[in-house]
Amino acid sequence: MKILIIALVLIVSNLSCALLSDRSRDRKPRFFRTGDEPGATQVVLLGTGTPNAEPDRSGSAIAIVVNRTPYVIDCGPGLVRRAAAASEAGVEGLEVEKLCRIFITHLHSDHTAGYPDFIFTPWVLDRKEPIEAFGPPGLKSMTEHILKAYDEDIQVRINGPERASTTGVTVNVHEIGPGLIYEDENLRVKAFRVTHGAWEHAFGFRFETPDRTIVISGDTIPCGELVENAKGCDLLIHEVYSKAAFDHRPPMWQQYHRASHTSTEELAEIASEAKPGLLVLYHQLGWGISDEDLVDELRQGYDGDVVSGKDLDVIY
Repeated sequence: MKILIIALVLIVSNLSCALLSDRSRDRKPRFFRTGDEPGATQVVLLGTGTPNAEPDRSGSAIAIVVNRTPYVIDCGPGLVRRAAAASEAGVEGLEVEKLCRIFITHLHSDHTAGYPDFIFTPWVLDRKEPIEAFGPPGLKSMTEHILKAYDEDIQVRINGPERASTTGVTVNVHEIGPGLIYEDENLRVKAFRVTHGAWEHAFGFRFETPDRTIVISGDTIPCGELVENAKGCDLLIHEVYSKAAFDHRPPMWQQYHRASHTSTEELAEIASEAKPGLLVLYHQLGWGISDEDLVDELRQGYDGDVVSGKDLDVIY
């Protein structure tokens, strides 16, 4: 009898893992348009998650692809495999070996736990271009410690039979402040300060491409800098929590989230003032509230176009 019970447990466990794997593998991108004509810019939600370990949401990560060149914002866990999934689904420019530009809003673990993955996996898969990493003070120290932790792996791959590129694992770190932080033939990137709990350095980003202006909030409470940078943008990607669910949270967590994040009620006010072409919710804290209910909460105070983002959504 004991053997039979163990066998049944193993079967159920394996079946559950298979179902989760199939669900993740079968996820298909949804497509949304921000303008009348498609342009050279695509925005891909690689991860819309929070610190909560939700199977259908990878950690916070977004890719902006311009002329088949990827620029990644934040690196929550799972971003490299989400990029591979988007590439397999037909998003040109998100081939894993092309991932070499990263912009980090702040150093919370759910926004950086995928940083080692970003550094090493594309390199193992033949990236030869150095990484250019932009983020708040502290990013240089984080990077140095990651590279030191993986030093034996690096040496084996470079000096062993793989003969891996020495440049593909090089990380050039640029610790940033407010203002223009990056510019090339595809886009300009401006950083602006946001307020996120106890973090001294937290940023949002404004990306200006030839055909789109995209603003990404990072983690923040409502702040004037964000509204000013988001006014009239084509796409505002903003974090959010459910006000309805928040009202039932324990007082300690209410205090934390009130000082660190933006409620649906507050975001409706922000979007009404900024008037983006499309508002996309990410880093959604719903505590059991569905995406549909979250959007309904927004629409009580905002009449513009809004969608609650899911991993692998593509906006163009």
